[in-house]
Amino acid sequence: MVRHGVIGGPETGPRHPARPVRRNDLGQYVQLAAEWWRPDGAFAALTWLAEARARLVPPATRPGAVLVDLGCGGGLLAPWLAGKGYRHVGVDPVGTSLVIAAAHGVTPVRGDATRVPLPDGCCDVVVAGELLEHVTDPARVVAEAARLLRPGGLLVGDTVNATALARLALVRIGERIPGLVPPGIHDPDLFVPPRLVVDAGVRHGLRMAVRGLRPAVPSFLRFLLTGRGPVPMLPSAGTALTYQFRGRRVPVPGTDDRPDPPPGVSTVDHSVVRR
Repeated sequence: MVRHGVIGGPETGPRHPARPVRRNDLGQYVQLAAEWWRPDGAFAALTWLAEARARLVPPATRPGAVLVDLGCGGGLLAPWLAGKGYRHVGVDPVGTSLVIAAAHGVTPVRGDATRVPLPDGCCDVVVAGELLEHVTDPARVVAEAARLLRPGGLLVGDTVNATALARLALVRIGERIPGLVPPGIHDPDLFVPPRLVVDAGVRHGLRMAVRGLRPAVPSFLRFLLTGRGPVPMLPSAGTALTYQFRGRRVPVPGTDDRPDPPPGVSTVDHSVVRR
């Protein structure tokens, strides 16, 4: 089987969501494609997380600013970025997800988050939301994010901690609650400790910070009782379940004013980020 940065190999045809061939299989995103934007559907919790993630993204500081959304899925981040001044480029390995994202204003790029087909220093912000816990090498994804960022650019994202509590809450319990966690969508062996993310960022020139993330209790209890959202996600001191991370690319002395790569370097890549 061909191994990819995202577990499960290349995109496959639909399978019954209750019987995934293996955990973290990309085919589940094909079979659940209709759920991306369905209110209170299987991906409802991803909408809550997207809203919280977007709060970490500041307004653009220059004309033509680009935000690259790694593992963009169906483009759930798009409405929360409206008015912030970015061109929203979404990278995902699943073609059906990209079609849906494009319908919501995202510029689609088919690709692997560990080998992004975009040039160095092409963007102002990289977002990696609910992605690192789905890849075999999360440190490599962080390295790719750093490569894509301009000096002073920002990485933001969120993921699931590698703790027994996260396994219990998000797999054993969460998968039994409709709309919270689709069965089989996670492989808990791939959950990511914060130290790994921080160390990877620092190695690649990012100043990193981490904070916990939790649902607002009253809204979450209502969701558990009724199956209906939305549920605001709030900052938390504890990181045992899910956490957000933020990293600023440190400008390298003498390279702050380096020009963008010339258009001839990669015609396809530059057509994505510049047209």
